[in-house]
Amino acid sequence: MSLSDYQDFVYKATFADQADPVAGWQAVHDEQQRLVEWLAGKNEVVLKGSNVDLTLSIDGRKFINSDGKRNMPSGEIFTSPIEDSANGWIRFSYPAIRLGREVEGIELEFKEGKVVAAKAQKNEEYLLTMLESDEGARYLGEFAIGTNYSIQRFTKNTLYDEKIGGTIHLALGAGFPKAGSLNNSVIHWDMVCDMRQDGEIWVDGDLIHKNGQFHI
Repeated sequence: MSLSDYQDFVYKATFADQADPVAGWQAVHDEQQRLVEWLAGKNEVVLKGSNVDLTLSIDGRKFINSDGKRNMPSGEIFTSPIEDSANGWIRFSYPAIRLGREVEGIELEFKEGKVVAAKAQKNEEYLLTMLESDEGARYLGEFAIGTNYSIQRFTKNTLYDEKIGGTIHLALGAGFPKAGSLNNSVIHWDMVCDMRQDGEIWVDGDLIHKNGQFHI
């Protein structure tokens, strides 16, 4: 990506290309707040698609509206799942990057919240080492849905990539106390899964997100 292309990408991702960026972010806040309020009090999340078949509990957990006030670029809603609730598997669409190391083709299997099997196409040994960082490293600290549709491609910059509209991301390790998390770890490692082709998100039996778009 050339410097001019990168600048154009950043302008669009942060709404700096818009006539009124503040109004743009206010619209993001309003729409995400609607989603956060709808999700309040819900219990079960089911993720379905060619890259995922995973169930999580969000019972009693709070979704956070990431709307550009504390994180830029922004555009996501996130929470911390119940620690022992994840069951199923997921294959992440993009490399997961941590401290300059790229781990590609990650597949994780969860049972009662814990990663019980893990593999990767590249740098698998590093993935397995990180999972042994401490007891909390094998549990989820975050479940999030990216909503920034001005970001459409993977950049290897997690701050941008986790916001791609139509993706989800999970983080292994430390959770967010403000969301209700009890999980502690020295790591918080975000991994992104693209849901734009055949992905579905179900909440308490309702299909709320299909092929990268919300349906509520």
